[in-house]
Amino acid sequence: MDESPLRFSSCRGVAFEVKPHADPFAITKPQTGPEAGSESRRFWLPWKRGSSSRVAPSSLIQRSVSRTSSHFCDLDLDEDSEHVIPLEELEEGKAEDENLKQSPPANDYASKREQPPKAAPARKHGSRLSVILLDQGLFTVYKRLFVVCLTLNIVGLVLAATGHFPYARTRAALFSIANIFALTLCRSEAILQVVFWFVVKTLGHSWVPLFIKTTTTSLLQSLGGIHSGCGVSSIAWLIYALVLTLKDRENTSPEIIAVASTILGLICLSSLAAFPLVRHLHHNLFERIHRFAGWSALGLLWVFVIMTGSYDPKTKSYTDHLGSRLVKRQEFWFTLAITVLIIIPWLTVRRVPVRITSPSGHASMIKFQGGVKAGILGRISPSPLSEWHAFGIISDGKKEHMMLAGAVGDFTKSLVSNPPNHLWVRQVHFAGLPYLVNMYDHVLLVATGSGICVFLSFLLQPCRASVCLLWVTKGVEQNFGSEIKAMVSGHPKDKVIVHDTAVYGRPNVSEMSVDAAKKWGAEVVIVTSNPEGSRDVVNACKSAGIPAFGPIWDS
Repeated sequence: MDESPLRFSSCRGVAFEVKPHADPFAITKPQTGPEAGSESRRFWLPWKRGSSSRVAPSSLIQRSVSRTSSHFCDLDLDEDSEHVIPLEELEEGKAEDENLKQSPPANDYASKREQPPKAAPARKHGSRLSVILLDQGLFTVYKRLFVVCLTLNIVGLVLAATGHFPYARTRAALFSIANIFALTLCRSEAILQVVFWFVVKTLGHSWVPLFIKTTTTSLLQSLGGIHSGCGVSSIAWLIYALVLTLKDRENTSPEIIAVASTILGLICLSSLAAFPLVRHLHHNLFERIHRFAGWSALGLLWVFVIMTGSYDPKTKSYTDHLGSRLVKRQEFWFTLAITVLIIIPWLTVRRVPVRITSPSGHASMIKFQGGVKAGILGRISPSPLSEWHAFGIISDGKKEHMMLAGAVGDFTKSLVSNPPNHLWVRQVHFAGLPYLVNMYDHVLLVATGSGICVFLSFLLQPCRASVCLLWVTKGVEQNFGSEIKAMVSGHPKDKVIVHDTAVYGRPNVSEMSVDAAKKWGAEVVIVTSNPEGSRDVVNACKSAGIPAFGPIWDS
């Protein structure tokens, strides 16, 4: 079994790495001597409640003298691996570790890092599929929505097949198209931005019960479950429609059967490409198949609607009075709505000038004109038909906004080595989990590495919520530059807590998060870290009775 680390992105704007050891915050002790080539041992940094070394206030941020990290959201110093999963949902997830030596910081805390190592817990080994599918639980809201959606459609299919739902039996293709409309709606960034805005405006009041806000947050974060459930359901309904058509082939044409069969094949291909394991192992392939197979299926769907609307089974020919017959068919209006939803974001694609600087060889700061609200994310591309990359947006809401891109893949590395003067963007930005911060009164934001980028806007511009930021990272100025350092340094130390692991060592992020949430009186905790780190923080907060949310694999 391949025991290499798994790298993928499961939150907007952050590249992750899932390590196969039991604790995400364990540190590899550097080895010397004849045993240097064997598997490394791990030791625990001291952690005492109330210790002054566990948290560094923003005023104490120092330049790190240890090696820079190419994993901007990863806190692990594990050895390099040659087998890394390439992913590009947000930032490209294809990365190589820089094989540099680490120099211990010359300060009072260095002696703590030299303590004798303790025996590390046994490493847990699991397949890539188990990590992707089961890492965040068997009964997540995402999976519940998937099951509910699929169950409702299966019930409808059974009733139709047994003759108890005659409307569905005679319009099985319509139910397939309706499912495609629903899954497109769940992924329409323009529609979702309106939905998120409406939810914040409606529920963003102190008198609204907290459980209503947290339930709504869970549902909005997990809409991908409906998207996936409707995708599988549309295939089931279309298969049923084809079976009925083949049984009654005398009342249809071979051309209609051929078009419907081709649509079914394209939808099946698109669904297989979206299967989690395939999606994370071959993300570029998934993105292109999903896009071009979807477009092809939509084009053939128009052909199907026109042919079925104009075909006369009595004369076995196509009539000329097409317009009046189409507008009376539900299939026509659903297909038109699907087309509009798909076209909207592409109408906003523009090639815009950008200014790119590199705080280090491991990151680039991409600056655009125009202010953006806090909690909003955006997409950029070097080639709009082949690939898109989503990043969190940093903005003061005035004249410009920026994205922080860690150099962890071909595209993001090219931004450092050969920065372009222009990039393609979608001018319709989209809202995600961070935007829902505006729905609460007191929020603790927890970030590791480049996960900070989706939260910085809440410090730079007024927002409804009162926020406290906990940032655990390595080499603040060395990795992220003086501009990011300045953004987090100009705030009270009780509002912005920065822990530089290059200076103060590895903390227990879960414990820090619970302590900070209690001290701040946070209603909810929102974390952006690697999958294991996010899971541990969320579970620790929930165990302490504090609602918490982190990225899921299909955010």
